[in-house]
Amino acid sequence: MTRRVNVAVLGYGNIGKHAADSVDLSPDMRLAGIVELPERLQGLEPAAARKRKVVESIDELTDVDVALLCIPSRAVPDVAPPILARGINTVDSYDIHGHLADLRRRLNEAALAAQAVAVVSAGWDPGTDSMIRCMFEFMTPRGITYTDFGPGMSMGHSVVARAIPGVEDALSMTIPMGTGVHRRMIYVQLRPGADVREVASMLKQDPYFADDETIVRQVEDVSELLDVGHGVAIERKGVSGSTHNQRLHFSMKINNPALTAEIMVAAARAAMRQKPGAYTMIEIPIIDFMYGDRDSIIRGRV
Repeated sequence: MTRRVNVAVLGYGNIGKHAADSVDLSPDMRLAGIVELPERLQGLEPAAARKRKVVESIDELTDVDVALLCIPSRAVPDVAPPILARGINTVDSYDIHGHLADLRRRLNEAALAAQAVAVVSAGWDPGTDSMIRCMFEFMTPRGITYTDFGPGMSMGHSVVARAIPGVEDALSMTIPMGTGVHRRMIYVQLRPGADVREVASMLKQDPYFADDETIVRQVEDVSELLDVGHGVAIERKGVSGSTHNQRLHFSMKINNPALTAEIMVAAARAAMRQKPGAYTMIEIPIIDFMYGDRDSIIRGRV
């Protein structure tokens, strides 16, 4: 029997909980442990966490092959390089589109130096949606693609909103307006003395929100609004050869953290099959994400 891949999960929040479950359910993987601060585990299914090895640093774990970085995107550039330097592969779900290429170059240097692999932005957007957009484009090389997200909770945007001074809790909802245009509805639960106008001003200046219409609403209890459902619709109208009016469509309605976690776990498998370096999902063969015998997968999918 082929040795199982030893996977560490860094962060036991929305994505980390699902990632740990997905690793446990993957026949080719073993959960090496969860890296999280004890105070962060309060209220995050402590009973489930007690059934697994929980440590405060990845240094306390041995024989880790891949680390799933289930942490805020802005923390990835600092957290990933030291882990790669130890020869441990990393998988993140970095979602800041404009900085993705720069992060890939930075992690590529760290990965090559340690003969490790980094899979960057292993989520559904960027990630699997990026793969679909590429497929649509080579099917219709000339044309226009629109990606409409939601309606649903954006985990990355919600994390950013919670980090604004004066915010106790926050929920950022993405509302599709069509043709790739979105509205951000941010519901904030404020700390005593905080001014919603000042919070709104800081939010609208943040790069996560600066390019979209952003509306901030103060609420008493964000938890009453929480729904981790999300979705996406990708449309392309283009030309194949000299034939016009090719219409391509993809859509899905999802549980956001569950799908992100499952993609990260698949990317951990793919990381073990790549040469050292950093990769986005569009650079990795689809079959490398899949569990099973290669010939059997090919026979069953063609």
